[in-house]
Amino acid sequence: MGRVIVDSTPLTATDVFTTRKKPICTVRSGDELLVSTLDASGSLRRHSFPGEKVETLLPDRRGHCLVGPIEVIGAEVGTVLAVSFLALTPSSWGWTAAGVLDNELNRRLQVLKEGPRWLLWSIDTGTQLATNQFRISRKIAPFLGVVGMPPDSEEEYSTIPPRTKGAGNIDCKELVAGSTLYIPVTVPGAMLCLGDGHAAQGDGEVSGTAIECAMTSHIKIEVLKEAPIDAVHAVTPKGRLTFGFDPDLNVAMADALYHMVTWMQEIYSLSRAEALALGSSCVDLRITQVANVSFGVHALLDESPLLLR
Repeated sequence: MGRVIVDSTPLTATDVFTTRKKPICTVRSGDELLVSTLDASGSLRRHSFPGEKVETLLPDRRGHCLVGPIEVIGAEVGTVLAVSFLALTPSSWGWTAAGVLDNELNRRLQVLKEGPRWLLWSIDTGTQLATNQFRISRKIAPFLGVVGMPPDSEEEYSTIPPRTKGAGNIDCKELVAGSTLYIPVTVPGAMLCLGDGHAAQGDGEVSGTAIECAMTSHIKIEVLKEAPIDAVHAVTPKGRLTFGFDPDLNVAMADALYHMVTWMQEIYSLSRAEALALGSSCVDLRITQVANVSFGVHALLDESPLLLR
């Protein structure tokens, strides 16, 4: 096993998912990486006031400012990439914006007439608190919004919508340190990209942004020959997660639940109907995000109340 250190530079950054770009580094299954990413905008310095426009790493950025692609030896289509988050450390500041996009949700919420508004946060990793300019604090729970790989094509793909194949901009607040995300491999070498650090976020990411920040991520990469379900899923400190992504929230919900029922069949040796019946007592359906073209829903199975006799 080895350890690879990757920083955000013009040579290591990407703003799309693509197989065209050469990998910035190559790792093996079992390797650990220490990856430093900038905020989603690629800000090169702290904002001095809420909403300040600062120089960015990728001036013509089309999507999130990510690091990648990272090639993983042995990652082939049919295998599963396990990304374990060993430690996630946010930078000392972050920001949140609302009312930036003229979309149906913002019109319904009647925020566009005010114009964009910004929160500027100071982040204290000692107290585990983020505090904004209104002296409102909240406890941080750092995670990466984007972890994924490109579809099997030579095209360039936006980093904004999450995808059922390859994951990407999941924006799931449960993927904190101690979690492992499992992604079925879409292309040879996986070509993993990651970034979009969030110091904290609520389910839904309702304004379109979380507490956006730079992040230092200590992760471990493993290639698995098989997994209990053929879909993006995770094991977190809160429980097991399955996901659904679709422009129709009902479809996203049904997909997340479908995968959870399949997983519960595997765990408890139940029929599908029996697994669904059990899930009705112990599975939570949560709206992961409503901000990224395709809605996200995750099904959370908290096994702590379940006892096998």
